[in-house]
Amino acid sequence: MNPISASKFIDTLWDTQIVPTLETYIRIPNKSPAFDPDWEKHGHMDAAVTLLADWARGKLTAFDVAGRLRATLDVVRLPGRTPLIFMEIPGTAPGTVLMYGHLDKQPEMKGWTTGPWEPVIKDGRLYGRGGADDGYALFAALSALLALKEQGVAHARTVIIIEASEESGSPDLPAYIEHLAPRIGTPDLVVCLDSGCGNYEQLWLTTSLRGMVIGTLTVKVLTEGVHSGAASGIVPSSFRIARQLLSRIENVETGEIIVPELQVAIPEDRITQARAAAQILGDTVITELPFTDGTRAMAASNEDAILQKTWKAQLAITAIDGYPAPENGGNVLLPATTLKLSLRVPPSGDAEAARAAVKRALEADPPYNADVTFNAPRGENGWNAPALAPWLAAALDKASNAAFGRPSAFQGEGGSIPFMGMLGRRYPETQFVITGVLGPHSNAHGPNEFLDIGYAKKLSGAVASILADHALKGE
Repeated sequence: MNPISASKFIDTLWDTQIVPTLETYIRIPNKSPAFDPDWEKHGHMDAAVTLLADWARGKLTAFDVAGRLRATLDVVRLPGRTPLIFMEIPGTAPGTVLMYGHLDKQPEMKGWTTGPWEPVIKDGRLYGRGGADDGYALFAALSALLALKEQGVAHARTVIIIEASEESGSPDLPAYIEHLAPRIGTPDLVVCLDSGCGNYEQLWLTTSLRGMVIGTLTVKVLTEGVHSGAASGIVPSSFRIARQLLSRIENVETGEIIVPELQVAIPEDRITQARAAAQILGDTVITELPFTDGTRAMAASNEDAILQKTWKAQLAITAIDGYPAPENGGNVLLPATTLKLSLRVPPSGDAEAARAAVKRALEADPPYNADVTFNAPRGENGWNAPALAPWLAAALDKASNAAFGRPSAFQGEGGSIPFMGMLGRRYPETQFVITGVLGPHSNAHGPNEFLDIGYAKKLSGAVASILADHALKGE
């Protein structure tokens, strides 16, 4: 593959077709089912699926092999589940590549300066919900393949899956993978485009992903609110009890998770990679985050910060119920406190064992015999990448140097992609390229999410280079 020609082709395709289509996509509020239970009635998910599928269909004829094979695109719909875009593109080299992305979105969240559903391009960045996480993925996958086709460069048979429930933990995906297994086959390379990058200056490979346990802790002490002057001192505060219970799983001074089932030994190779990533990124590991003035990071060093966010268990309280807004709060002892807990599980940890252990710790022998329940439907395991095959290690550096002028880099990610753990178990011999555009300040789940357009173009070119080398790996 000629990387200069590929770059010119991809740049033109992105500028003339992909960016305008992504702007239309951003305007669609297709929130994931966890945030829009009536998604089917509202029709936004179908609108997003139709937009992306129609654009892709217009490109697939380029991959038809005369007299033999045709590229196909199906919108697959299983009863009661979000739809899924499934593409099968014939190849002229051995093997099967599986490429993955998603099109469902996080909710709006407060704090936007542009607006979640109104695309804005500023300083080469496309602002709006879902552009980087993960609407760009279908376009990056197809632009990489089209760049190869334009040069007549061989690539393997390629399957592209774009799901619509990832931001809800991918509850629909296992059923689709089972349903489509005969059509997928056995991939020898998986390319996932739903991850992050440490900077916008080179190709980053994600080496691990944390698992998760998400649930609600509810503490009830009264059947209805009571004037605090009449009840405080007699009725225990449900919030104070919740604080006590949380201290059973988290050290309140350090933030360390103290439940044994949420602790693992970090592999030496991941520590080495974290050290190398810290040397590349320097203080941006910490300064990329929007700290208020004076707030210090929990980590003692940049290397420690990377390991804390990628291999250590952590707890975040992401929502609270049972309380009015401050302006509406009266002198009332409230009957209950409900906290939404988001627990990040180490990549090699057992999320189900962690879920059960946390439930036991929170519910056992509650203070004042309060009514305490922890409801977490399931745990999602993380993922630790297998060792890179020599051909892929060389292909990653070649692709990064061609697209960015710098070698590839490696780090774990603190988030979760349930699909990866599922595929890792299903295809233990498969090689993985987990990458993405979620770099410094891109803020995927928060306000002012953006897609760095220049980086997305270069990433598409890097993926094209990897696919070309995959086709040659046996030679």
